[in-house]
Amino acid sequence: MTVTGTQQSEITRDESSLRRFLHGLPGVDQVGAQDRAAALATRSIKTTAKAWAIDAAISMVDLTTLEGSDTHGKVRSLAAKARRPDPSDLSTPTVAAVCVYPDLVATAVEALRGSKVGVASVATAFPSGRASLATKLHDVREAVAAGATEIDMVIDRGAFLSGRYGQVFDEIVATKAACGTAHLKVILETGELVTLDNARRASWLALLAGGDFIKTSTGKVTPAATPPVALVMLQAVRDFAADHGAVRGVKLAGGIRSTKDAVRYLVMVNEVAGEQWLTPDLFRFGASTLLNDLLQQRHKLATGAYDGPDYVSMD
Repeated sequence: MTVTGTQQSEITRDESSLRRFLHGLPGVDQVGAQDRAAALATRSIKTTAKAWAIDAAISMVDLTTLEGSDTHGKVRSLAAKARRPDPSDLSTPTVAAVCVYPDLVATAVEALRGSKVGVASVATAFPSGRASLATKLHDVREAVAAGATEIDMVIDRGAFLSGRYGQVFDEIVATKAACGTAHLKVILETGELVTLDNARRASWLALLAGGDFIKTSTGKVTPAATPPVALVMLQAVRDFAADHGAVRGVKLAGGIRSTKDAVRYLVMVNEVAGEQWLTPDLFRFGASTLLNDLLQQRHKLATGAYDGPDYVSMD
């Protein structure tokens, strides 16, 4: 569905026009989406392509720790791993970013100083999103002031599911403004949105409001990232780019632990959105354990032998 600049201004002007647009989006054929996602998962790639895909996936990881038990020491350890994922092989790419809570941003920034690894921080009352807008924006400004280059915000799912699209839109706009030069990733929490139609509407809502990335989930809700949801979100950024000339990214988070799954998602990115999205600037994996499997599979390709669990450091 093509939207002109004038139409977009009308969409963002009031609640009713925003509702008309979102509910005017084509419905998602759930069976068709599931079938296409399953078909893409059967694609096989050769050894040289697999080696490229593993390195690409490593470079797209947001290495994440978001636990109540997180410590400054754990964040420093994670940062060291982000800078040099495999100390025995310096050709291994660095990850895209380290993702932490706002109070640990300064520690991550110091530990990553001089590297190309970004610092991402969850904000806006992550993971529930249950707080006043003033509190949410304070959360964002605190993280940015500490040096975060990326902010992962959560939308108010209660507002979205109640049809208060204008409220969600305005919160994203305000959060984007509070980010300054930091990139904004908008977490939809698709497991709570339930339907693929809702995932499509939330994706477009976040893109229209200025999100730099749309992200599946917090990783705290099941289901999190799923192939059909990823398919719908990739279609959204592809169509948004075609309609508006603005290229935005997708981040998948929650439950992606194996190299096989990561490579399958890269195939989907290429086939659905296009080769342009096969870069850390436009596609990310939010993960804590995925990197370990990618490193083990990378070493297997290089040596022909499987490594024991002690080959990689445990997070």
